Amino acid sequence: MDEVEVVVAHSERATLRVGDVFLKVDTDQSRIDVEVEAMALAPVPTPEVLWRKPPVLAIAAVPGATLGRLGEPSTASPEAWARAGAAIRQLHDAPLPPWPGRGLDELTAELDRECEMLVAKGVLPADLVTRNRQVAEAALRPWTPAFTHGDLQIAHVFFEADEVTGIIDWSEASRGDALYDLATFTLGHEDRLGDVVAGYGTEVDLDVIRGWWSLRSLLVVRWLVEHGFDAFAPGCEVDVLRARM
Repeated sequence: MDEVEVVVAHSERATLRVGDVFLKVDTDQSRIDVEVEAMALAPVPTPEVLWRKPPVLAIAAVPGATLGRLGEPSTASPEAWARAGAAIRQLHDAPLPPWPGRGLDELTAELDRECEMLVAKGVLPADLVTRNRQVAEAALRPWTPAFTHGDLQIAHVFFEADEVTGIIDWSEASRGDALYDLATFTLGHEDRLGDVVAGYGTEVDLDVIRGWWSLRSLLVVRWLVEHGFDAFAPGCEVDVLRARM
């Protein structure tokens, strides 16, 4: 009998693996609704939905492995990173999903609140927060909405023989800024951005990418710490913020 592996578990949701099946448990059914519909709409490889019985969604594992992990150097080929860029471009060129994403005003207000709390709670030094809030300003500009994954971490894209075999975890998919996906995918792997952009097939504003690196890191550090994850590990979110100093 296959063992039960706890992939991730915190107060909001949990993901378990049993053999080649992943069980996602989430009491917020709106997130699961988005995930299921986004996977059906996305023009890229996604996991097969096996069954759904709230609050559980069962999906099949996708073949292959990721290009690496946050905090660790990637040994994947430049071609694999470029293929990732091409797949991301394919998603961004697809028709928009029917639901909206966060607006610019909402995002700016959230960032400002989070920066205040990071300093007030002593999670990060004030100078580090202030500098990265300045860098993040480059991302806070009007953008043309694209079909975005919304949480395109390197651990969410799988490959086999340099080909994308599956993209997982679509619960934050929405209409959003295409450069946010590119920034999320290359977070902590800045040396691979050139390969990704080459595959993406168009020039990108590097200041905006850097802005999203800072913005995303500022928004998630406190949540990660409070939920038992190590944002201070080498190469992870706090190091991304320190690199902007």
